[in-house]
Amino acid sequence: MRRQACSAKAPQSAQTDKKAEPMGERILIIEDEAAIADALVYALGSDGFEVHWCQLGRDGLDWLQRQPVDLLVLDVGLPDTSGFELCRQIRQFSAVPVVFLTARKEEVDRIVGLEIGADDYVVKPFSPREISARVRAILRRSQGRVVIQPAPAAADAPPALFEHDPPRKRIRYQGHWLDLTRYEYLVLSALLRHPEHVLSREQLMDSAWDDPSANFDRVVDTHIKGIRAKLKRIDPAHDPIVTHRGLGYSLDMGTGQPRT
Repeated sequence: MRRQACSAKAPQSAQTDKKAEPMGERILIIEDEAAIADALVYALGSDGFEVHWCQLGRDGLDWLQRQPVDLLVLDVGLPDTSGFELCRQIRQFSAVPVVFLTARKEEVDRIVGLEIGADDYVVKPFSPREISARVRAILRRSQGRVVIQPAPAAADAPPALFEHDPPRKRIRYQGHWLDLTRYEYLVLSALLRHPEHVLSREQLMDSAWDDPSANFDRVVDTHIKGIRAKLKRIDPAHDPIVTHRGLGYSLDMGTGQPRT
């Protein structure tokens, strides 16, 4: 188990075990309360993770830009910046999974956190062991997600409406690569795995989120709205995402339904 604390200059290491252990996945914690950070460092380190801790948002951002990590545990109420704003900045250059820690219990805060790209949202007080279990679940899901592609088109068939590149986690629409957020990509890829089939909001949440029970139907609708806006920029006349009132959404793999 290894803990590293960030400073304004360069991170300084602190070895917490007498014996060196094999390093597992790298976890970055950005949390200003030392007692909470220490408990998380101990719980995650005991589970074999390599843990790094920063007290300020700017130091955590600097660390993340220079060091690869597998998951970020991010406090919403940092003294130098909002965790929400920091997550927006991180999403400009990294798709690292994010777990928010917060004292805010309001639903709107949970929705905001999930909409800007968080994978989980945990309200204080919490058990460090629970955080460790959530981290393991997110990492298993992000590293082991199985994506099934539609059958390849025949050589003489017209170009596909969508092209999915799972290894690079990108989707092309009518020959144009889409600039999707993490959850827009996951929602659209779920629809692509089941073309012409109606998927409920619950099914889309199961496909895209690690803890669907902590999310809300409105979050799915928000991401569908974002996907549609990006598709519309390429072809304003058609909408391949079909809304089925009270049921969910499906993907029309033909020319797409005309916009009204």
